[in-house]
Amino acid sequence: MTTPNNEHKPLGILFMAYGGPENLDEMPGYLADIRAGRVTGHAVLDEISNNYRLIGGKSPLPEFTRAQVDATMQVLQSTGRQLKAYIGMRHWSPWIEDAVRDMLDDGIEQAIAIVLAPHYSSMSVEKYQKKIKAALKMNHGHIDFAFINDYHTEPGYITALANRVRGGVAEWPEGERDDVHVVLSAHSLPVRIIKEGDPYADQLMESARLVAAQAGLRDDQWSWSFQSAGRSPEPWLGPQLDEHLRALAEQGIKKVVSVPVGFVSDHVEILFDIDIAAQEVAQELGMRLVRPPALNTDPLFIGTLASVIERQAAAL
Repeated sequence: MTTPNNEHKPLGILFMAYGGPENLDEMPGYLADIRAGRVTGHAVLDEISNNYRLIGGKSPLPEFTRAQVDATMQVLQSTGRQLKAYIGMRHWSPWIEDAVRDMLDDGIEQAIAIVLAPHYSSMSVEKYQKKIKAALKMNHGHIDFAFINDYHTEPGYITALANRVRGGVAEWPEGERDDVHVVLSAHSLPVRIIKEGDPYADQLMESARLVAAQAGLRDDQWSWSFQSAGRSPEPWLGPQLDEHLRALAEQGIKKVVSVPVGFVSDHVEILFDIDIAAQEVAQELGMRLVRPPALNTDPLFIGTLASVIERQAAAL
């Protein structure tokens, strides 16, 4: 329970996301941060810059993140508790470290941290949390942080995704919908996380099964694929989306709906990896590939964020 001493002090809410360049000039620095200072070769820099050029020359993730935070805080206003929102990005401005420093400067003593990624992994959510701890140490400060690790089975999140599945299938005439196949996907991570006991893959499948069930899909009407694997030489979780589309084509499937469950807003892994790269593969295979809108500021998803934050706040 909240003590009388901090009852009237704001509770900080730190929203975190991956980050992304807001113009192509920022690309070298952005990639250097992701690659921990390792040099990015000209060929890779040119390729990735071109991918971003094809989706508008910047990442829309920062803009969508700000919109998601604003919408969530509007819902949370009804709680009656004094709250103050902060945004921190793992790999670009506004940095998590800067957000934590701002919180300390504002006198925040208690805070909740949530990553705009519903599934927990030591290679994703845990790294955000470590950034917070490092920032507190660097600034010689203390904030009592409560971490929200995941929210991959929350009803609003599942329903929002199931709605997208239904909307995608509805792109075909009613008499053809039984032949539509739904591919659910998320960002790939190195295979070694499975051996380390990481819950990421299991949580993804739990979400996928719930979405498929709520959308009313038959067991043979949906499948799973990873996407957007990194460039390191170690094996990554698969199958990758392009390989999976080829396998589906060999089974005679020509109508596909792609719904990424691991991403909560439009950014390069959706706008390029699915809308451009996967679409090219689908067209080559004679498939029609439909990709419904990402969650972005869907009220069901925003309500999910507000709900998990409110529950965590009530426990403080």
